[in-house]
This record gives sequence, C-alpha cells and structure tokens, in this order.
Amino acid sequence: MNIVVLVKQVPDTAAERALSEGDHTLDRENTDLVLDEINERAAEEALTLKEATDAEVTVVSMGPDSALDAIRKVLAMGADRGIHICDDRLQGADVVTTARVLAAAVRTVADVDLVLAGNATTDGQASAVPAVVADLLGLPQLTHVRELDLDTGRVRAERETESGETTLEAPLPALVSVTEKINEPRYPSFKGIMAAKKKPVATVDLDDLFPGVDDTAFLVSRTRVVEAVPRPARAAGIRVTDDGSAGRQLADHLIARKLV
Repeated sequence: MNIVVLVKQVPDTAAERALSEGDHTLDRENTDLVLDEINERAAEEALTLKEATDAEVTVVSMGPDSALDAIRKVLAMGADRGIHICDDRLQGADVVTTARVLAAAVRTVADVDLVLAGNATTDGQASAVPAVVADLLGLPQLTHVRELDLDTGRVRAERETESGETTLEAPLPALVSVTEKINEPRYPSFKGIMAAKKKPVATVDLDDLFPGVDDTAFLVSRTRVVEAVPRPARAAGIRVTDDGSAGRQLADHLIARKLV
C-alpha cells in the first residue's frame, strides 16, 4: 500500500508575523517556521496506517529551501521518502495553483492508494486545497475527518459537524483530510532523526512537474494585494462606574453606535 501525506511549513502561531514590503505576502524569512500542526496529525495518521498495513509513506511539501525541515521531521517520525517542490516561481501561489502543483507531485508516486492532508493550515486556513487536489486527481474525498479506518479496499471515516456526526465511506484510492481531533502526533526519536538524514528526498520544480511549462502562461495567483497597513493600536475603552445608572449608560452607548 502506498500513502502520500501532504504537509506544509508555516510560521509558528506563537511568533510575531509580518508581511513583506514588496508583495505583501507573509514574510517567511524573518519568522520562526514549523511543521503545520494539523498536517503533523495527518502525518501521524499515515504512520499509524503504515504500521498496521506495512504501507510505504511518501511526504510531499511545496515551499522554499526551509520546507525541507518539515519533510525531514515527518521522515524522522517514520515516513519512507520525501518530495520537495521548490521553485521561486511559486512564491505567493494561491489555492488553485498550490493544489495543481501538489496533484502533479502526487502523480509522480506510483500506485497511490491514499492521500492524507490536514483540513487546513494555520497560515492560510482556506480549507480548500485537499478538496481541489482530490478533484484534480479524480479521487473521492473524505474531508474534515476525526476518525479513520481502512478495510478491504475501502476507507471509512467519521466526520463531526455542527449538526452532528456523519459516517463517510469510499473506495480506494481516495483522499482524506483530517482535523486536529484525529490523533496526537508522536515525537521523533533520536534514532528516527538520525535515520531521516539518509532517507531519499527528491527535489523537483515546475519544469519537472510540467515539462515545457510557459512561465508567462502559468498563473501563480489570481489575486494581488495592492496595499497593506498595520492594524491600529487598540484604544482605551470606556469605563462605566455603577452608581445605579450603569444599565442606562450601557444602553445609551449601544444605541449611539446603532448596535441595538
């Protein structure tokens, strides 16, 4: 069985983040970068299935040179090989382009049975890339999954929604995106970290994935940020001293701002 897990390196949510002055995209060079936490859970699920089915796990990530660190972490956790999509032309790629490139990378892996991903990344939070990848690959998609089982060529999943719980089932090959409730990721062991240094990682670019690509015709992003300004500092609030008229003061305040 062959499993592909899609992961992304993102800015640490606990670190200060800023936009670059040139194109107003996220400044990744001056930010602490980590393996996305939900993608890490997708990797954990892939490794759990690997142990149960003796599968081969390939980890795929798109990003600059630093994204190799995210791939190496998943390899240290137990994945078998990696594919690093690294091309400066992909800077600022939107959801559609990202999915298109990831789908092309998945196609380079022979006989894929299952593609796993996080339902969203903590930087973009579009929650759309896995679904678009599945569509491009022509795979059934089971999204926002909190529990997953494989059985005789089929995948069965539990999804939690605002209105209740849903059971999903599809034949393999399929794509599954998971939520933060799916599992608790393991920590790479020292042995795993050392072994990861010797595991193969193929570095590919647009020319490898799309032979004969026309740079001028390859649309990286369908939107462009033309201006960005810092969020204004929070102003001091209004303090109401309750002398028996606090309720009236609060009502007047809300009425003046047309909130009630």
